[in-house]
Parts: sequence; C-alpha cells; structure tokens
Amino acid sequence: MTIPLVTHPFYSYPFPGKHRFPMDKFDLLSQYCKDKGFLHRHNVFRPGKARQDLLETAHCRHYIHRFINNQQSTKEQRRMGLPWSNDLVRRSLISPNGTFLTAQLALQHGIACHLAGGTHHAHFDFASGFCILNDLAITATALLKQGKAKKVLIFDCDVHQGDGTATILAKEPRIFTCSIHCEKNFPARKAQSDLDIELSPDISEGEYLETVTATLATLISQQKPDLILYDAGVDIFAEDPLGLLSISNKGIREREESVLTICKENSIPVATVIGGGYDDNRKALAKRHGEVVKAAYKIYR
Repeated sequence: MTIPLVTHPFYSYPFPGKHRFPMDKFDLLSQYCKDKGFLHRHNVFRPGKARQDLLETAHCRHYIHRFINNQQSTKEQRRMGLPWSNDLVRRSLISPNGTFLTAQLALQHGIACHLAGGTHHAHFDFASGFCILNDLAITATALLKQGKAKKVLIFDCDVHQGDGTATILAKEPRIFTCSIHCEKNFPARKAQSDLDIELSPDISEGEYLETVTATLATLISQQKPDLILYDAGVDIFAEDPLGLLSISNKGIREREESVLTICKENSIPVATVIGGGYDDNRKALAKRHGEVVKAAYKIYR
C-alpha cells in the first residue's frame, strides 16, 4: 500500500535564523522522506489555502481578520511568539488545510501523514506558543460538520499540553481530547482536556512507552472513534531545548511503531501530524520527525 503524505513547499519560508522556532525543519523533513524513498510524485498531496468557513469551525472570525491584516495588539503578537509577515499569513492559511486533507486521506486509506501540523496551543480567539490556527480542532470539527466522522479521538503526545485544543473542543462530546505531556512544561496554566496525563520529568523511557500504549488502547476500547488524529511531537527527546523529558531516539521510534500498530490492529484510520520539536541540529530533528512516516511504511506496507 502507498502511504499518502501531505506537504507544501511553502511550509518552510525565509525566516530569522536565530529564532527558536525551526521553520526550516518542514523542508528538511520532506527532503528526508524523499531520500528514504517514502515520498514520491504519486503519493504526495499539496493542500491549498483554507477557506474562511473551514477556519471558523474552530476560530473566531474577528481573530482571523486581526491576524491576517496585522491588527493584533503587541500583547497578542508577543503571545503568538512568531514575527508577523505576509509569508507567515500565507503559511498559516495552508497548514490547517493540510491536516484536514490528511484526515480525509486517512479515512480513505487507513493512514495518512502530514509533514507539518500539530498547532495545539492556538485558542479560539488568540494565538499562543508558535501556534496561530489550531489544525487539530479545525479538522475534527469540520469532519463532524460534514458528516465524514461521528467520533474523533485527538491523541496528543507532544511534550507540551494541547491547551488550545482542549479549550476549543471542551463542549463537543463527539471529539475526545487526550494530552500526554510533561507536567512541568508550557503552558504554565494548564487547560482541561477530556483526559490529561501529566508526566514527571524523571519518568523512565519504559514507563513512558507503557503509558502511551496503554492509554491509547483503553481510549479506543472506550470511545470507539472513527478516526484518530495523532500529534507525534518529538520534543519529548532528551536533548530538545524546549522539552523536559528524557526519551531517546529509539524510544521515539518505538512510540510511533506502537501507536500505529494499535491503530492498525483496531482498524481505525489515523492521521498523523508532527507537532513540536526544536533541536538546533535541524537535520537530526527532521529525521526524528520522520520516524512516524517510517513507522507508517513499516506497519502499513
């Protein structure tokens, strides 16, 4: 089987080199997938700009207008954490559509991977933590609205809590939000997901992997979702500058293989997004993000 991969050349645009956010990792990830033979002309999908009505399934239209037109307050821009530019607007309007496209492909093929996404800190009416529009919330609500899914599980394994996802979807019982994150990390003020598992920074790799797999298996049994949106953040890596956990590259590989194996064994479509990862060694970071694609090829082919 061919694994659908979703990406766009504008995901990496010219960006301040010293900024903490690694904007070049998306291009490096695409190149890594090409070099490994994962990405070909026949299985790559390029999303277009998201329509306004799609974005409004999870966001306030006034906030969207302020962002697009550079009308955010200084406080809002500081909370966003990224320098505003027309390029940032362009990229931000494409990426949520990429996750939405990935989810639709997953429903068709059983699995699909977005080589971006996981902007889980974006709230209904403000940006936060490098996240402007919440692709997970947009995708899940749009699928429900269009009748393409009846129950969605958002399984977020980024090292940071998916606080924006939790608050946007708090009153939507058809979408179950689970966040497995480090208790001592951003955001300082946590939101309330349907299920939050807060990990101690000194958790062992074995205990971490057992927690992830046991939680996913239990939620599938309880919730019986039509689709899983899996945020495969790699900022759990021991040397990630914005993470406080101590998971090795091997541990990340085992996590991806375990999560996707559980999804396949239960015949539940899964759409993956890459989430956070901030290693200054960009090529090593791209390879780490590529582990979920590598696992998809290993398990689904």
